[in-house]
Amino acid sequence: MEQNKSSKMRFIVIGTLVAVAVIVAFVFLNSKEEAEPTKIEQIDVTGQPSMGEENAPVQIVEFGDFKCPSCKTWGDVIFPKLAADYIKSGDVQFSFVNVLFHGEESALASMAAESVFERTPDVYWDFHHALYGAQPVENHDAAWVTPEKVLEIASEFAEIDQALLKEDMEQQATLDKVKIDDELVTKTGVNMTPTVVINGKMMVDPFDYETIQAVIEQEIEDAK
Repeated sequence: MEQNKSSKMRFIVIGTLVAVAVIVAFVFLNSKEEAEPTKIEQIDVTGQPSMGEENAPVQIVEFGDFKCPSCKTWGDVIFPKLAADYIKSGDVQFSFVNVLFHGEESALASMAAESVFERTPDVYWDFHHALYGAQPVENHDAAWVTPEKVLEIASEFAEIDQALLKEDMEQQATLDKVKIDDELVTKTGVNMTPTVVINGKMMVDPFDYETIQAVIEQEIEDAK
């Protein structure tokens, strides 16, 4: 009797372990599948702020919002690695597209950045990073992107004509460019910031640098 009970217990334990193994394998395979980048159309970056070689084998596009804390973190943590590893070497052309998920403040920051890009493109990227750097450390939802704040940031750059920047913001002179970006966001299906697209492949996790590297390296290899 005890032997039969022992045999039954062994079968139960073995069966349980097998079931657990199957579930773990299923979850692993599904998570692996979910981690694969989503393929979309190659993005037309004509007129967008870009850095790196125009004919680079790899095109990376960041969709970002100047009000987005995660975008700031991405710019502080991931972007410097991309610049050092791939942009400077000529393997990657990097472009930025404005996203307006935070409404009027996002639009104002984007219009100001587009004004700087149009009038003084050589300082665009420095101004771009300075805008992100001006984000409050706490209470990110509080209003902080104002014309006065933008001009304060711009005052750090002697090349920027503040009178023209002020005029551009008041007249919404670059609104058409911001609208182009907004349409591109909709067309591409961007629903979070930052969103990173590598040669038409939308990354699942923009902070997973190992996967980003793997995709870049494969694209470089495929281009040979």
